[in-house]
Amino acid sequence: MNLEVTEFIDGQKEQWKEELCASLREVVHEAIPDVQERMQYKKPHFLKSGKYAAVISTSKDAVSFTIFNTAGFSLPEGFDGPPERKTIKLRQGQQIDSQQFVDLVGQAASTL
Repeated sequence: MNLEVTEFIDGQKEQWKEELCASLREVVHEAIPDVQERMQYKKPHFLKSGKYAAVISTSKDAVSFTIFNTAGFSLPEGFDGPPERKTIKLRQGQQIDSQQFVDLVGQAASTL
């Protein structure tokens, strides 16, 4: 795991954001065991075979999670964006279905 990504997660000012970012990171690692992490544009980026697989970003009131390579399959309600990448904004109190997210990231990354 990349130290800069760990510092980003640990540096969240609100506990719920830190916990959600850590959970999303775990999702990506479960879906893509050989994932590569790096900080880019001040956000954790997750790559497979040198190509973007997912990104976590934070804003004042949300944690956003983007899955790349999503053209050709449907994502659950809440995901939005162009065909090649979909983003969901998660707010305080929202729970994620970790296994569903693992399946989505795994499916999207399977052709990278």
